[in-house]
Amino acid sequence: MKPLFLSFIAGLVAACGFEPIGLWPLTPVAFALLLWLVRGAPGLRSALARGWWFGVGHFILGLNWIATAFTYQAEMPASLGYLAVVLLSLYLAVYPAAAAGLAWRWGRRSDLRLVLVFAAAWIVTEWLRASLFTGFAWNPIGVTLIATPISNSARLVGTYGLSGIAVLLAGLLLLLGLRRWRSAAAAAAAVAVPALAGFLAGGPAPGPAGISLRIVQPNIGQQDKWRDGFQQETMERLRRLSSSAGGEPRLLLWPEAAVTRPLENGLRDPGYLIEMLELRRDVAAMLGEKDLLLTGGVTWRSADGREVTSATNSVFAIGPTGRILARYDKAHLVPYGEYLPMRPILSTLGLSRLAPGDVDFDPGPGAQTLDLPVIGKAGFQLCYEIIFSGEVIDRRNRPAFLFNPSNDAWFGAWGPPQHLAQARLRALEEGLPVLRSTPTGISAVIDSDGRLLRSLKWRTAGVIDTRLPAPKPPTPFARFGNLLPLLFALLLAALAMVAQRIAGRRKDG
Repeated sequence: MKPLFLSFIAGLVAACGFEPIGLWPLTPVAFALLLWLVRGAPGLRSALARGWWFGVGHFILGLNWIATAFTYQAEMPASLGYLAVVLLSLYLAVYPAAAAGLAWRWGRRSDLRLVLVFAAAWIVTEWLRASLFTGFAWNPIGVTLIATPISNSARLVGTYGLSGIAVLLAGLLLLLGLRRWRSAAAAAAAVAVPALAGFLAGGPAPGPAGISLRIVQPNIGQQDKWRDGFQQETMERLRRLSSSAGGEPRLLLWPEAAVTRPLENGLRDPGYLIEMLELRRDVAAMLGEKDLLLTGGVTWRSADGREVTSATNSVFAIGPTGRILARYDKAHLVPYGEYLPMRPILSTLGLSRLAPGDVDFDPGPGAQTLDLPVIGKAGFQLCYEIIFSGEVIDRRNRPAFLFNPSNDAWFGAWGPPQHLAQARLRALEEGLPVLRSTPTGISAVIDSDGRLLRSLKWRTAGVIDTRLPAPKPPTPFARFGNLLPLLFALLLAALAMVAQRIAGRRKDG
């Protein structure tokens, strides 16, 4: 079998470690095969090609959910979604190719050095993938380990460091297969030490659970969400699922854009103003007298007060009187979803954004902590924002939990469980509980150790009634962020150089 085709197959197999397949042992096995292929590459160009074809297979399968999003719009052919998956994968494969090329260039002198350099390079290239050109951090390979004890390493070295450890695990398999026993022992130590350190960094058990909360999942599909006349049905479902039992204070959580009409409006037309106030009254009528609602919604902005010129995708904190107490605006917007890059050019080519409407969304200022009645300090990450490791909280003003409303109804059966797994990693890294509310699932309560406490199945209507889990003290990663995985990559590179010198001395002796 030709090496490039074998690389492509290995990439497909590696993606089977992600949800919803979830066969995580296949990922290190596939990466071990990639390392073996890079080891046998006759030159740098061949190593780059093998890494690139691995990446193409890896991303085409793992990101197939993107194609589903194109079936919920009428401006472009739905078949364009499959082309979008392929084109995006061709670009993203550059990062595995770079890691493979660096490993071959600087690590080929010994098998242990190859493993260490590849792990270091993977950490750096995965971080770059999440950072360059607005970043696309979806499905770091470390997320495949979320159900294993090794995931404790994320408290120390974050998600990108955990991905490096996944590569080290693959290297261990390769070294065992090659019968490099001493090198295999060194690779095993490189996996075990950060896992143990991460476990010890977990800190004391969290305190008692806090306020009563209800997470609402109305099961409103994307095909209905923006349909004319469906707003009344949406409000009725939210009302039915939000009914208050009265008594103690309660936190009520609705999904992203649960309210499809603007809760704040920059237009001066009196009719729009009256409609906005009536909408707020309708929402307030669903709340108990001691409730606080956090809901996804939109604002309309206008430069002249007559026409809508932009919008925001936001989370609103609303009290029982209907007054908006605070608002968080999504900062990390989805290109082609919430805005169209190079709009004058691309619109002339017949391209449009996937979300309905011709107005682009404005970005917010970034991670914020809002001090709210009933619940105290809350952090927010709207939908896609939760995937960006190290960027989800204001470190100068640490919240007690993160609310991650999302609309995963776009993304078929594959996107929602992958999104949930990445939210679990954020909880583990930061030592904070994460609450998710989505229209079609998977809504969930995640504790500060990244464990899934409660969840609602995909495409089911329902609620989660529980209490707010307590946070833990800040983890090392919560204090220093992505500096730690980059230092871990530097340490692995240094160990590779040391390993080569030791090997050289043994040969000289």
